[in-house]
Amino acid sequence: MKIIIAGAGAVGTHLAKLLSREHHDITLMDETPGRLDDLALNYDILTLPLSPSSINALREAEVGKADLFIGVTPDEAHNMTSCMLASKLGAKKTVARVDNYEYTLPEHRDFFRTVGIDSIIYPEMLAGHEILHNIKRSWIRQWWEVHDGALILLGVKVRRSAHILDIPLKDLCGPDAPYHIVAIKRGDDTLIPHGGDCLREFDIVYFMTTPKYINYIRDVAGKEEYPDVSNVFIMGGGSTAVHLTNAMPDYMRAKIIEHDTARTEKLNEVIYNPRAMIIHGDGRDLALLQEEGIRHAQAFVALTENSETNILSCLAAKRLGVRKTVAMVENTDYIGMAESMDIGTIINKKTFAASHIYQMMLRADVTSVKSLTVANADVAEFTVSDGTKIASKPIKDLHLPSTVTLGGLVRNGEGVLINGNTMLHPGDTVVAFCLSGGIKKLEKFFK
Repeated sequence: MKIIIAGAGAVGTHLAKLLSREHHDITLMDETPGRLDDLALNYDILTLPLSPSSINALREAEVGKADLFIGVTPDEAHNMTSCMLASKLGAKKTVARVDNYEYTLPEHRDFFRTVGIDSIIYPEMLAGHEILHNIKRSWIRQWWEVHDGALILLGVKVRRSAHILDIPLKDLCGPDAPYHIVAIKRGDDTLIPHGGDCLREFDIVYFMTTPKYINYIRDVAGKEEYPDVSNVFIMGGGSTAVHLTNAMPDYMRAKIIEHDTARTEKLNEVIYNPRAMIIHGDGRDLALLQEEGIRHAQAFVALTENSETNILSCLAAKRLGVRKTVAMVENTDYIGMAESMDIGTIINKKTFAASHIYQMMLRADVTSVKSLTVANADVAEFTVSDGTKIASKPIKDLHLPSTVTLGGLVRNGEGVLINGNTMLHPGDTVVAFCLSGGIKKLEKFFK
C-alpha cells in the first residue's frame, strides 16, 4: 500500500517505522526538516520537508496515488485540513488525529466522511478509557471488552498463590471450562499455548471469558486479596488525565497532582468530576504524597510526558503501599524495562493510533484491532461472512497459522468460548489473538 503520513511527531514517526517494516510504500511529511533527520537513512521511508496542508506539497507527495493518508501533526486543524485536501486530490482513505471529544461522536461520522475524513482518532481519550478499565479491578493488567462486554479478554500476572500453576492446559481448559487461555507472556516472549504447556509463576496470562466468570478467574489466579479501587492518585494533568477523571464512576475519588501552575488552573475549568481534587505540586515528592494520604489509595497513575519519571514514580508508589500502578510509557525502549520492574499496567498512546490505522489497512471485515503493549501481539474482531473459508468448518480442520488462536465468538449478542469442535457461522464476530504478522495471515480465512 502507498501510505502518506503527515506529521513526524511521536505518533507519526512510530507509525512510519512500524508500517515500513511491513514493506509498505511510506512517505512521511513534516514542515520542520529537523524532525525527519536520519529517518530516511535508517528506514525504508521517503521523507518530505513540506507542509501537508499545502496543495502543491501534497501533489509532490503523489497523494492522488495514496491508499491511505494519515494526519497526525500536533495541530488538529492542520490534520483535518490536510485530510480534506488529500481526499479531494485522490487519496482513497484518510484518518485525522484530533483533540476534541465532540468530533469522535458516532453521530458525526457521516458528516466527516462527506468532507473527506474517513476516520477520527483521539489517542488521549482512548488512553483515558483504557486506564479506567484497568484500574477498576486492581488485579488485572489488561482488560478488553467485545460487543459491549459479551466477551472479556483479561491479562493477569500469576504468582505463587495462583491455583492454576504447573498443570497442563489440556487438563486445565477442557471443552467445558469457563475460560480459554489464548496467550502467555513469559519474560520477553509471547506464546500461543498448547495442551501440554503449563503456567508458571510470573507469567502474564491472557484469559478469554464471559462476564459471569470474572470473579472465578480472580479466585483461580490467586487474586482474592487485591482491593477494589475507590481512591486514585494521578500524577500529571494532561488530556489523558482529564478524560480518565471525567469518566470515573461515582464510587471513585481522584487526586490529580500537577506541577505547572497554568495547567493546574486550566484543570479546574475542564474537570467537572465533583469527586476530583486538583493539587499544585510535584508528584515525585514523597512527603507531599504521604501528606495527601497516598497510603489510603488503591491505585496510582503516572501520566507525565516523561516516561522515566512515570516509571520511577510508580515504583515509589508501590513502596508506599499502593497495589495498582499505571505508567504512561511513550518511549518504546522503556516498555520492557517497566514490565521487568513489575509496573502494573503500561500505557502507550502510539499503540492506540497504530491499532486503529492497522484496522483500516485490512481488507477482511474487521471491526476493531487492539495492540497489546507488553505482549507484542494484537487482538482483532473479525466478522464471518457468507462464502468465506472459515465458515461452517470445525476450527480444528481449518489449519490456522501457528501464530494465531481464536478465543471466542459473539453470536446473537451472546459470548461463546471456542474449542476445536466449534463451527463458525455467517454473522458471528470472532475474537482472534495474533502474534506479530498473524492478523495478515488470518485475514485470508475471512475473505
